[in-house]
Amino acid sequence: MKNLSAKQKAPLISEILEKLYPEVPVPLDHKDPYTLLIAVLLSAQCTDLRVNKTTPALFKLADTPQKMIKQDVEQIREIIKPCGLSPRKSKAIHKLSQILIEQHKGEVPQSFEDLEKLPGVGHKTASVVMAQAFGVPAFPVDTHIHRLAYRWALSTGKNVDKTEKDLKRIFPKEKWNKLHLQIIFFGREFCPARGHDFNTCPICKTYGRKSLFK
Repeated sequence: MKNLSAKQKAPLISEILEKLYPEVPVPLDHKDPYTLLIAVLLSAQCTDLRVNKTTPALFKLADTPQKMIKQDVEQIREIIKPCGLSPRKSKAIHKLSQILIEQHKGEVPQSFEDLEKLPGVGHKTASVVMAQAFGVPAFPVDTHIHRLAYRWALSTGKNVDKTEKDLKRIFPKEKWNKLHLQIIFFGREFCPARGHDFNTCPICKTYGRKSLFK
């Protein structure tokens, strides 16, 4: 097959992902925008599986900003310790809950700008919340999507910001929210970071960056 451009590859890769993952559940357990926000914050440098094992105890204690600010930061830290970075995350959870009450009437704001002003909330976290809680088109790029976009020669892979811009340029906006989850699921099942066989991967074997083949 001749070398295809990223724009040419995009619909072909999207078709494979759609066949494999016609339905994509949100990986992080939550019941509303607030619990999703907290879960995504906890997922930084932590697996979704670990987060989902940790949040039931946290949300039993406090599942609203009003309840969360009544808890001691140290108590929050003890519960979320399995997720790593617990000193920083516990302070961020307590502080952002306070800000939500004081500045947003206790509701999670529905804008990237307001979300990214919250402690512990970067662009990727804000993108996940906007996409999964509010249905606003976004393309959250985590390390897995960043890695696969480079493997498939859809982006130069210089940084996650560049990867996000590249993917948004070549995929239709209406596909972004589902597509980012499809890529994550694909990466976990077929395209791991280590021990990956490019010759048998459903996407890499046809559309992968040939220089990465062993």
